[in-house]
Amino acid sequence: MQPKCSLFVPRCGVALSRTPKGDFEPALGELTHHATRAFSNKTKNTAGNTVHHSEHNDSEVEGCEVNPQAEGLVPQDRRRGRGARSNHTGRFESDLRGDFDDGWDSLGTVEPSRTNVHHDKSRSIIARNSSPDISFDQSINPYRGCEHGCIYCYARPSHCYLGHSAGVDFETELYAKPNAAELLEQELSKPSYKVSTIALGSNTDPYQPIERQYNITRSILEVLERTNHPVAIVTKSALVTRDRDILARMAKKGLVKVALSITTLDRKLARDMEPRASTPSKRLTALRELHDAGIPTVVMVAPVIPGLTDSEIECILDAAKTAGVSEAGYVLLRLPLEIKQLFREWLADAAPNRARRVINLLQSMHGGVDYNSEFGMRQKGSGPYADQIAARFRLAFNRLNLNQTRIILRDDLFKRPVPVGGQIALL
Repeated sequence: MQPKCSLFVPRCGVALSRTPKGDFEPALGELTHHATRAFSNKTKNTAGNTVHHSEHNDSEVEGCEVNPQAEGLVPQDRRRGRGARSNHTGRFESDLRGDFDDGWDSLGTVEPSRTNVHHDKSRSIIARNSSPDISFDQSINPYRGCEHGCIYCYARPSHCYLGHSAGVDFETELYAKPNAAELLEQELSKPSYKVSTIALGSNTDPYQPIERQYNITRSILEVLERTNHPVAIVTKSALVTRDRDILARMAKKGLVKVALSITTLDRKLARDMEPRASTPSKRLTALRELHDAGIPTVVMVAPVIPGLTDSEIECILDAAKTAGVSEAGYVLLRLPLEIKQLFREWLADAAPNRARRVINLLQSMHGGVDYNSEFGMRQKGSGPYADQIAARFRLAFNRLNLNQTRIILRDDLFKRPVPVGGQIALL
């Protein structure tokens, strides 16, 4: 019987196996980074092995060059309908786990990535921020992770805090907050609570596909309507029209506005880039239906991807204006942390002829690097190309009479809910 081999993977991604003599040689088979987190008991490595890596970063391993277009990609038949091309271990994990060929062709039996929904046990629901370049200071996210699978999503790195990958895991290992409405009512009932507009869906989409089953977003809107609390919604899903009954009633009181984000009008590109989000035409139809119901609507051209989608700026704004929007905005592509590699992998697969130009243009707007996290710069960029994009938006806004007046939501109608066991205020 052939002795078993252990597998050690340095952070440079080169798989080595220990031979019976104790030497290291290249491991048989290709190590992919699909499958599995030490965090989850439901997913198992094909061969049942745990693969350890050193504590060094890629940049710290001398002479090690990792090609993000080739290392650790998940086979296409196992990521069908997903945006990410890989599932690299999260940055906080001490173990690197993945599938490797053990010689028995067992990789062929690995099933495609399926969506798993876990229940989030958060004890609070309102998140607060003090970022000077964000228009809201509190938000609610009914879900963690997002099945829409947008490759550029800036929320991807947050999934690593849960022990998951920012890649395929972000789209398949989802967390729902079924008691969100109850938590919200508790927080709003506190005497110390100060009302200000809540952004619904600031990190992950509140109308992603699993909302059809869980109805958490709708339950949150029911609490906000009952308490006359202002809310601003951002989504890429036409499912938002399901709740136009609540939204229309709130709109009559000046308590709501809805923004739909449109990155491209190209159906094929949208399918590759945002595989499970509503099609661009569906989003435009949703804007029209919301407008016809008397609900203020906004279009976000986001993100603007230089060299790939920036040629569509005027077309998207024209189509949105026809659909009845009165406000518009934009955000430049952002590539923090793991998204740098994930987006490069996607470009190499979906748009290889444009990959170099996209990255070069993006870096020209961030001082020669992929991403500048400085407030005021991270969302708009700087330099000649960023200035040109900003000028194009200004011209289009003026031509289409967009942003002539800003919709200010009311906060003077708020009715604090009565806490459980509490007493209704007499005055």
